[in-house]
Amino acid sequence: MEATGIIVEYNPFHNGHQHHATSAKKLTDADVIIAVMSGNFLQRGEPAFVDKWARTKMALASGVDIVIELPYTFATAHAPLFATGAIQLLDAIQCKAFCFGSEDGTIEPFTKSIQIIQQAGESYDFAIKEAVSKGLSYPKALNEAYKDALNRTTEPDLAADLSKPNNILGFHYMDASNAIQSEMKAFTIPRIVADYHDEAIVGNQIASATGIRKSFFESDTLGTVEGFIPEKTRDVLIEWRKQRQNFGSWSHFYPLLRFTILREGPERLRLIADVKEGIENLLVRAAANNDTFAGFMSDVKSKRYTWTRIQRMLTHIFTGFTYDMRSSIGGTPAYLRLLGMTEIGKLYLNENKKRLKLPLLSKAAAFSNPSLQMDIHASDMYALGLGYDTNCSQIGNDYKIPPIIM
Repeated sequence: MEATGIIVEYNPFHNGHQHHATSAKKLTDADVIIAVMSGNFLQRGEPAFVDKWARTKMALASGVDIVIELPYTFATAHAPLFATGAIQLLDAIQCKAFCFGSEDGTIEPFTKSIQIIQQAGESYDFAIKEAVSKGLSYPKALNEAYKDALNRTTEPDLAADLSKPNNILGFHYMDASNAIQSEMKAFTIPRIVADYHDEAIVGNQIASATGIRKSFFESDTLGTVEGFIPEKTRDVLIEWRKQRQNFGSWSHFYPLLRFTILREGPERLRLIADVKEGIENLLVRAAANNDTFAGFMSDVKSKRYTWTRIQRMLTHIFTGFTYDMRSSIGGTPAYLRLLGMTEIGKLYLNENKKRLKLPLLSKAAAFSNPSLQMDIHASDMYALGLGYDTNCSQIGNDYKIPPIIM
């Protein structure tokens, strides 16, 4: 059996995600689709709409055969580290290929971009560092360095457009794969209909996860988004609301986040991962002055600090993730955390269990590792944030919920 890997968040799983999974399987002629999925906190620095087990159920019901958790330290990181962790996991579980959605829609521009940056060599890395030192955000600094490298080549039109969010991630996936000399073959499919920031539009069947969440929170009803999600996703969300009442968002988590910022103060906040350059003082002032998350972010956001960068800091503040903890975990995944599988996925794992490059974990209590402990802690903090105003916070689910079999 041959497997193709995809890198996902499913926040929540929608029709576009189903198209990605089924198209990846067809394009690569795979027997199995393996998804490396972020846990309860996501790459753009926000709590997941629903937890990793609910999203695993959605995925397994709609074209995915195995779901592996991307550890917290990678799932909440900037694009290069996010891609590095995910690609290493797909390589470790013996995928023959990986497939990502992109605005360009063909793999050749990404291959060309890799070649151009390799030819630029150290000047590319230097250009990024210099742009960051001048106050540009990392994504903008990368784009400026990339434009400079394109200007030095004779075929700039053949390269990928790295100003587009999915193209940026796709580039980093391919770069990470090259870095570890993986034998996985890269594929891409066009992202269809909705871009990341697009709102859900009645009449379309594809909407971005951002648009779906925005429509839901504005209406507080699943009826406004059910046309954009598979039936099983709808069923999981209905069951979630009955059991958990709330959906994950910073607006809901803000009272606990605000409490944490004000309790810790600037001195302790400086120890938190990604908090730097004196922003801890601004965070404390903004928390003291604002009763809402929207007001807080309005006070903190600037040209130097993008919305995403600030939210990553807030995620680490909320979970207590420090620079020292990040250093102890390192930059390489240490395990394959199994969240769920179909019967076909189970057959694949049984067939390949002796060939896996990392230990496969089905029980959290069976493995001791600082990265896994952080994953478990992050899940508990998510549960606390979700259920602090109810009687159903459900702390400790990592030890209670076995891998889902569908």
